[in-house]
Amino acid sequence: MKKTITTKYDVSEHLRTPEEMAAYLEACIEEAKGDTAFIVKALGDIARAKGMSQVARDAGLSRESLYKALSGERSPGFDTVLKVINALGLKLHAKASRTTRATAQRRLAANR
Repeated sequence: MKKTITTKYDVSEHLRTPEEMAAYLEACIEEAKGDTAFIVKALGDIARAKGMSQVARDAGLSRESLYKALSGERSPGFDTVLKVINALGLKLHAKASRTTRATAQRRLAANR
């Protein structure tokens, strides 16, 4: 019987374009359901794909600080998250959730 050899899957090896990176982060945010460590880890995957040294320079952080912040074992400050997102060439967007839209529509209807 032949042995199966497996290797560890590293998503950062498959994130090549800014569009792929943005789509990955968006999917992770949706999947995280509030788990900030999961989202921070996704930012770390994207930073590795782009090159940690370059991202650290662009974010104004040391490479060691960036690794620690994006390990998923810590909760970096929101200012650090924003610096990293900016250094990655990504933008955050806000969108009303379905429940928020429905609530707003009910309020508008009630005030008419």
